Amino acid sequence: MQDILREMADVVRDPFAYGRKLKADTGKKIVGYVCTYAPEEMILAAGAHPLRLFGTTGTVERADAHLQSYCCSLVRGVLEEGLKGGTDFLDGMVFPHTCDSIQRLSDLWRMNVTQGFHFDAVLPVKLDTQSARQYMIDVLNRFRTDLERELDCSITDDNLHKTIRLMNEIRLLLRRIYELRSDQPGLMTGDSLYTIVKATMIMDRERVREVLQKVVEKMEAARLSSEEGAGSQGSDFKSVPATKRLLMAGGICNQPQIHDMIEAAGGAVIWDDFCTGSRYFETLVSTDKDPIRAIADRFLQRAVCPAKHAGLRNRAEDLIRMAHERKARGVIFLYLKFCDPHAFDYPYLKAALDQEGIPSLLLEVEDPLPAEGQLQTRFEAFLEML
Repeated sequence: MQDILREMADVVRDPFAYGRKLKADTGKKIVGYVCTYAPEEMILAAGAHPLRLFGTTGTVERADAHLQSYCCSLVRGVLEEGLKGGTDFLDGMVFPHTCDSIQRLSDLWRMNVTQGFHFDAVLPVKLDTQSARQYMIDVLNRFRTDLERELDCSITDDNLHKTIRLMNEIRLLLRRIYELRSDQPGLMTGDSLYTIVKATMIMDRERVREVLQKVVEKMEAARLSSEEGAGSQGSDFKSVPATKRLLMAGGICNQPQIHDMIEAAGGAVIWDDFCTGSRYFETLVSTDKDPIRAIADRFLQRAVCPAKHAGLRNRAEDLIRMAHERKARGVIFLYLKFCDPHAFDYPYLKAALDQEGIPSLLLEVEDPLPAEGQLQTRFEAFLEML
């Protein structure tokens, strides 16, 4: 099992090297994307490989000539990699219509990063009307046609049904991993869970399904061993004896060391509301209807991010429900600095949690993180308060 975790950690450490090797080994076209509203099933059905971009681990220099200083580090990092040629192996990029910064990133990419095709998937913002559903279907049908043209392929309904089943299996396996760790946080550290989720968005999806199944089997065995009193000795996972259960919420988690700090302070993130977490695997695509309509319905029904609208209180209600279901003792909001959609939502989310008596902590971070001691002190103080 350590070999699998090491494999996924290597992928997360250098996703572009992985993408280049996958392309060289398989001949697959590689399509980059920046948001979980990208229709992965359609990219897979075209015989291509979807690879999510998470910014950069290097210094941002070129991007600052194109973006204001108040753009989030994710947008600046993605553009930096494009401008310096880190993404030159990509055959195309897909930019779903989300926040203003991602939309402007799409414009800058089109004008300054010349390799590969470029698609704007302008999905509806309001998701709770019949007209929004029809508009979503129309956009996805157009995306299908455009993708067929650019990749010189035919995206058949049979292939779509096949890739829908594949992605559904991956989502179910991720959910099972989350559930097992929620029941027994000591089965796996937070940074291992983070690595698994992030690698899922980068690796070949057939390989992902295979390794996730092995992770679930190992976790099931470790849980059974623990229940029988054998403890965690000999486990394939580095466990954490956490006593205080936490929920984390935000847009994207690009800082695995935050989990280490929380665990060192005596807590564990047992569930999350991230697009690099539960929002990625919640809600399956129906397998008994037209595949395009089924994909559209999942986008309409899944937990929304703050760049979409499906009700005045649904995000707060979802957060409270998760906290109660997972017996979380507190919520940590982890926001990228200058992320306006999340910042606009925060006051009413905090008020809703306060009304329910659920303590919360707000952290606004950038890449790289501030000094570890500052964050460690804040986590320790928050956990002592619970």
